[in-house]
Amino acid sequence: MQLKRHHLGFTLTELAVVMIILALLVGGLVFPLTAQREVQQLRRAETGLAEIREALLGFAAIHGHLPCPDMDTDPTAAGYGVAETTCLTPFTREGFLPFKSLGLLEQDPWEERWRYRVDRNFANSAAPITLATAFGSDSLMVEDEEGNALGTTLERPVAVFYTLGPDRQANGGNASFEASNGRYQASPPGENFDDLLHWLARPLLISRLIASGRQL
Repeated sequence: MQLKRHHLGFTLTELAVVMIILALLVGGLVFPLTAQREVQQLRRAETGLAEIREALLGFAAIHGHLPCPDMDTDPTAAGYGVAETTCLTPFTREGFLPFKSLGLLEQDPWEERWRYRVDRNFANSAAPITLATAFGSDSLMVEDEEGNALGTTLERPVAVFYTLGPDRQANGGNASFEASNGRYQASPPGENFDDLLHWLARPLLISRLIASGRQL
C-alpha cells in the first residue's frame, strides 16, 4: 500500500496570498499612524503659536515695546535668534522669530524657523508703546483666502507670526505679501494652503501692558 506524501511547506501561490495580506495589513497601519502624526504636529504648532503670543506680550510688558525680527540666517552668527536692535529702517522686512530673546524653541514641528513681522511703531525701543502709538505706514493686515480683511483699518495687527506648515513653504498671500503694507493670509488648511498664521491685536497688547503696571 502506497502512502501519500504530505507537503509541509507553502506553495508559491500560498506565499503570494500571504504577502498580499501582510501588505494590506501594514498599509492599513501606516496610514492611521501618519494621520495621527500630522494631527499631533498641527496641535504642537498651535500650542507653539499660543506660546509665541504670550512671549511677545511678556517681552512688551518688560521692555515697553515688541521685539524686532531676527534677520540672521547663519546659525553660527552671534546674533542668530536674537532680535535686531532696530527695525525702523528698512521697516518692510519679514524675518524670523527672535527665539532666544523670547526664550522659546527655535523651530516649529516641521523643523523650520517661525516667521515673524512687526509694525515698526510698536517695536521702537526709543519710544515705548503708549495709548497714542499709531500704526506705521507699513500697517499689517491679515486676510482670508478670498481677500477679505480679518480686521479693520482702525484696528490692525501689531505683529504677525506663523509656521510654514507641513509643506515647509509660504502659501497664498504669505508667499507674496506686499512689502508696502504687509498683507498676510490666514485660512483653514486646504489643498494649496497649510500655513498656520496668528497675529497680535493692539487691544490685547495694550490691556496686557496696563495689567503689568505700565503707565501708558
